[in-house]
Amino acid sequence: MSKKIAVILSGCGVYDGAEIHESVITLLRLDQRGAQVQCFAPNIAQLHVINHLTGEEMPESRNVLVESARIARGNIKDLREASVEDFDALIVPGGFGAAKNLSNFAVEGAGCTVQPEVLALAEAFAEAGKPVGLICISPALAAKIYGPGVTCTIGNDADTAAAMNKMGATHTECAVGDIVEDKARKLVSTPAYMLAQTISEAASGINKLVDRVLELTHENDV
Repeated sequence: MSKKIAVILSGCGVYDGAEIHESVITLLRLDQRGAQVQCFAPNIAQLHVINHLTGEEMPESRNVLVESARIARGNIKDLREASVEDFDALIVPGGFGAAKNLSNFAVEGAGCTVQPEVLALAEAFAEAGKPVGLICISPALAAKIYGPGVTCTIGNDADTAAAMNKMGATHTECAVGDIVEDKARKLVSTPAYMLAQTISEAASGINKLVDRVLELTHENDV
């Protein structure tokens, strides 16, 4: 039986949205494994727009849902339409959009808040005991979703790990090609481009994460 997976995107582009390689690798692996996928994004303005050629901020405004639709080839829905009952698992790729648009972690660090629609859906998956995969910087949101004691990884960046620990998470160092699993919470995380130097390195961990999330969806199958 094909599993249904919700994927939350945060824009389009590593510096102000969803990391494109991470997002596409995730979608490719899910498709290769026969999962049914629906992408979602919050219908909100981006924190700001970055010129990905120069790294400089641009004097314009863009919408997270509209930009995310670029990655999803238009097959995407407003996050407000997402319901935990319709899906077996949730995956959130990284990119600065996770820390700028899905939350304000990039600005507030340990004092951050998660965008309300993102938090509500992620908490619903947590409360339902359904698997969640967080990639790259997205695990920085784990303590806000699951509460103190949640185990996760962003690789080995000391400052980010310290902020996560301050929020109540238990950060575990992890190599680029590996995953960290909080078995009690069915949460899987992997560093991806927090550590990856190549797209193949990013894929090595993301593929493991997707595979494990899908395995976890079968635990209660009869």
